[in-house]
Amino acid sequence: MTTLAQQIEALNENLASQLPPEILEAFGQSIADLKSQGLENQAPKVGQVFPNFKLSNTLNQPVELKELLQKGNVILAFFRGNWCPYCNLELKALQDRLQDFEGATLVAISPQIATYNEELKNNHALGFDVLTDQDNRLAKQLGISFSLQDFILPIYEKLGITLSSFNGNDYNELPIPAVFVLDQTGTITYTFIDTNYMNRVDIDEIISHI
Repeated sequence: MTTLAQQIEALNENLASQLPPEILEAFGQSIADLKSQGLENQAPKVGQVFPNFKLSNTLNQPVELKELLQKGNVILAFFRGNWCPYCNLELKALQDRLQDFEGATLVAISPQIATYNEELKNNHALGFDVLTDQDNRLAKQLGISFSLQDFILPIYEKLGITLSSFNGNDYNELPIPAVFVLDQTGTITYTFIDTNYMNRVDIDEIISHI
């Protein structure tokens, strides 16, 4: 089985051969700008207690963190949306390793409306809940929300990514791809946070911290 990192490397090579250089350059500029803002430093750290939340799943059922913690450790994976090929690879990789998360509950969280989360869940036959963080409220609380730059928005539109349709608002805000592992007290035991959305978590690292 190829690793997630290997799949991402293949995706990068594929995109580099398909997308015009000016689009690739704009993506790189966008990532560099976000990196310069030091957004990762605002996120909760290992040893801190993760705030309780209640978000809806694809069946419009409320899912509350404190109830998940009663069952054991919890893994929270924040992703941008089903339009993001890197997010798709990560969620599929998490599903492929789901049996290795024994004793922990995995949930994925994105700002997109339930319809798109349900589509994603069905497309990859995900065996875990996908929750809607409406208007990126939880991500903002955590300090992992950001607004896409004005110069990159037309490129997203050109590629058929209309965030207002996916997210149900006109804010053009996304979460930084992030993973948090929590013990049963809600204390963070592991984090992966990277404003470069091309970089994704090493799933073996998650497993080692459950």
